[in-house]
Amino acid sequence: MAPPAADVDIQPTTAVESVPAKALPSQGSASRLTGPLAYSGSLDQYEQFDTTAVIGREFPNLQLTHILHDDAKIRDLAILVSQRGVVFFRNQDISIEDQKLLGQRLGELTGKPETSKLHRHALSNSKRGIAVDENGKLDDEVSVISSEQNRKYYSDRFSNGSKTLAGEGWHADITFERIPSDYAILKIVQPPEDAGGDTLWASGYEAYDRLSAPIQKLAESLTATHYQPNFVKVKETFGAELIDDYRGAPENTGLDFQAEHPVVRTNPVTGWKSLFGAGHQVKAGWINGVTERESEILKSYFYQLIVENHDLQVRFRWAKNDLAIWDNRSVFHTATNDYVGKRQGNRVVSLGEKPYFDPNSKSRREALDLRV
Repeated sequence: MAPPAADVDIQPTTAVESVPAKALPSQGSASRLTGPLAYSGSLDQYEQFDTTAVIGREFPNLQLTHILHDDAKIRDLAILVSQRGVVFFRNQDISIEDQKLLGQRLGELTGKPETSKLHRHALSNSKRGIAVDENGKLDDEVSVISSEQNRKYYSDRFSNGSKTLAGEGWHADITFERIPSDYAILKIVQPPEDAGGDTLWASGYEAYDRLSAPIQKLAESLTATHYQPNFVKVKETFGAELIDDYRGAPENTGLDFQAEHPVVRTNPVTGWKSLFGAGHQVKAGWINGVTERESEILKSYFYQLIVENHDLQVRFRWAKNDLAIWDNRSVFHTATNDYVGKRQGNRVVSLGEKPYFDPNSKSRREALDLRV
């Protein structure tokens, strides 16, 4: 059974009430929830199991196409994803158009702003000429995850002979955008023919709970600048055209790829605190308002929490047409580049609310009464 939460309605234009005025995002980019959502139990009829104690759930038999037009079940699915961090489905028959529909509905049914649509990735878009279905369809609202493209643009990290530490890849999607992602859906349409290519996810909820109380308070008081300089480097090196205008929300434009977000973020669906300003997304960025040395120390420690605590991680081995849905507000993930064959997937990334921290929100352990 899913953990309890207060059942709250979605209001068309109301921001989260408990956030103080100084922390509120602008009205148009705020969540429409007035508090956490409760799981209704509509998915209990389907076989499912938790993949670890802290993070992950799998539905081994459910086809998402069977529930796609049932708003109650899609809402419950979004709540489960937000609570468990990532949810897995095997051998899905969902089309790319239905995958896009699902990506948008997960957020709409859980209070995303009306201005937040599907993300148009600056680099991994239709300009790369990679089809997203068997009919040759090109689509800017689908981020094609391509091993061949990664090896071309980022050979230092993705080549077979890379010397880079694999853990440097831990990140949440597109946090360099001023309006980043809530939910992401990845379907692997071509797993490697050889072994490997797993993806790992790590719980930002549990990472926050690993901090001591004084460091939690410090982290809650901080913001970080998330920065992604690699797209401009690819543009300059390879002549790749980037999307510099509308990328799924009015705020997401330009080629600066910088955004300031709270280091600890409240997930509006669960009401739980998550470590957010950590991992690869702030490697080139910084913690605001502290010295450069203090920023590097804090970034290093937050990164260490993610990488060295294997019990807040889950690892998934892909088969053809397997699918994962995760909540980018509360989990980090990384691919495993341990294969030589071709690997390709279609990722739909939904945009959510402007990140905020609610001082009245709870940690996961606190909410589930897991504190010792």
